[in-house]
Amino acid sequence: MQLREARVGSKVVVSTLLSPDQVSAQGLKALYAQRWNVELDLRNIKTTLGLDRLVCKTPSMNEKQWCVGLLAYNLIRWLMLRSATLADVLPRQLSFKHSLQLWLAWSQRGLPPDEAQIERLLVLIAQRRVGRRPGRIEPRAVKRRPKPLPLLTQPRAIARENTAVWPSKEA
Repeated sequence: MQLREARVGSKVVVSTLLSPDQVSAQGLKALYAQRWNVELDLRNIKTTLGLDRLVCKTPSMNEKQWCVGLLAYNLIRWLMLRSATLADVLPRQLSFKHSLQLWLAWSQRGLPPDEAQIERLLVLIAQRRVGRRPGRIEPRAVKRRPKPLPLLTQPRAIARENTAVWPSKEA
């Protein structure tokens, strides 16, 4: 495999994009800086949408769960795009979680959507902006600690029957 090294500031970026005529060192730097957006997108898919653990019992159902999650992700991103267009900002400047919470609250009202309501939703989405964080670096670590108890994998009533009864103090 052929690689190209480009010094960008104090860092050396290694890439398979070999031709400096097609992609400059500054272009590689811009691509490297965009990696943070990929991290945020994966976090939103996994954590914000709850897809960090697939809970179905068959591979085909897990695949369906993942596909529905990606569909929901794309729906929220589409709303953010429409909202950003109306507000004349970049979609990346809007909060994904805020947009998701507004969509969930709005969709649970059960009212048939009309254009005025959708317009209000898009205005609300555009109100929450995220800060500009150039060069942001976060540790890759899991914060969640494992629980010391086993998972409940059967109905609660059956688990109660199978649980040993502790003798009372009076006995």
